[in-house]
Amino acid sequence: MPPSIDDRPDADLRHFDRPPVPAPEAIDDVYLIGICGTGMGALAGLLKQAGYDVRGADDGVYPPMSTHLAEQDIPVLEGYDPAHLDPPPDLTVVGNACTPTHAEATYAREHRLVQQSFPETLAHCFLTKARRPLVVTGTHGKTTTTGLLVHLLRHAGVDPGFLIGGVTQNTNESYALGSDPPFVVEGDEYDSAYFDKQPKFLHYRPQRAIVTSLEFDHADIYDGVAAYRRAFERFAGLLPPDGLLALCGDAPAVRPLGEQTKATVRTYGLAPSNDVRAADLSATEEGTRFTMTLGGTETDVHLSLHGRHNVQNALGAATLAHAEGLSPAQIADGLATFKGMKRRQEVRGTPNDILILDDFAHHPTAVEATLQAVRAAHPARRLVAIFEPRSNTSRRKRFETAYGAAFDAADTVFLKAPPVRHNDTTDDMLDPEAVAHTIVHRGVPARTFASVDDLLPHLVDTLRPGDVALLMSNGSFDGLPDRLLQALSTDE
Repeated sequence: MPPSIDDRPDADLRHFDRPPVPAPEAIDDVYLIGICGTGMGALAGLLKQAGYDVRGADDGVYPPMSTHLAEQDIPVLEGYDPAHLDPPPDLTVVGNACTPTHAEATYAREHRLVQQSFPETLAHCFLTKARRPLVVTGTHGKTTTTGLLVHLLRHAGVDPGFLIGGVTQNTNESYALGSDPPFVVEGDEYDSAYFDKQPKFLHYRPQRAIVTSLEFDHADIYDGVAAYRRAFERFAGLLPPDGLLALCGDAPAVRPLGEQTKATVRTYGLAPSNDVRAADLSATEEGTRFTMTLGGTETDVHLSLHGRHNVQNALGAATLAHAEGLSPAQIADGLATFKGMKRRQEVRGTPNDILILDDFAHHPTAVEATLQAVRAAHPARRLVAIFEPRSNTSRRKRFETAYGAAFDAADTVFLKAPPVRHNDTTDDMLDPEAVAHTIVHRGVPARTFASVDDLLPHLVDTLRPGDVALLMSNGSFDGLPDRLLQALSTDE
């Protein structure tokens, strides 16, 4: 679990009595502090769909979220000012980027405004007794698996509510209120707010759930593997006896979670020992074909996604979809029409016959799996990997060795130095030169660059027709995908 509030030097600002929150039907207007964050923006959209009067503020008001909120007629104030909270809204949602001394968060605390964290509000307003929460969590793959599950249900005629930490390529959506009982949530293990240090997914009241993977992450809030695992053990313990917990049985760290729940456990994966499994995998540029065993039935499946990890993601979604009443045939039909999630091996363009892919991969395991998937899909193409360690975890020195071994499937590697933030310490920062040295030692050419401005011209000079350029970052990569497209298109 994340460190307790009591262990922090500013614990006196984090411990305070919050006024009770009115019933959802008694709330009229909602104010979100940090409204342009991915999760907060999606929550704002859900609240708007549900009929609430929604507004908020942020100090980073820019597209695409600013554009999306404007399209939903949700007012966004630029910059933070306590005056924004006077008169007080019925509910203030405090984003987890807010510190105890944040101007608006401080005002809300000192004036005893009704306030909740993002996951508390999601649960309070949407995960009610009328809904059946289906929660997808895990270190890797949860966004794609959540998108897959939503797509399967909708393709079969179900109208679920949902909130995903990414955008589906089929419908360009990340949330919807829905009208049927299922409500699908991507369950994040990050903490909730400065006054609520529980992992978000502990608020989500799961009836059925998926755990895709379990591997240490979020080193900025978890002090080690044991603490990280305990969060998932607590999550598994939330499921009721009549619930279902789908576990990726191919992941040794995930299987033991079955001992932490009273719910029915089903395993899924590629190993023959799993309850739901895939066999006879074959990769093409169009996707992956396999035979799915589900509910005692073997069904041929075509998935437009690449990689063994995405087959596992599809099986996890299939396991819960089957529990929701879908037949194996309905599930196979749905999988065949799923186009994927944006920024997950997303095709950004093919200028000069150079395939440009944009991916969110940032953890060493995710980087390795993504490279292997792209290699299997395009075995005859030269694979150029471009990586930026941007997250709080990926910028840590403890992952240098793992990153050095993650790029074996690439033909050449470009590494951008991690961005430096105000609270970084030199001793704990990842050294890109050390990573590059290991990659080269393992037989793959690798170079490091201080910035995207330095990297871009060398990348343009390197790429040639037939190549695959795989860009990997969990952030904007300083606009590199668009800048690369523009530079290569100019050369056409």
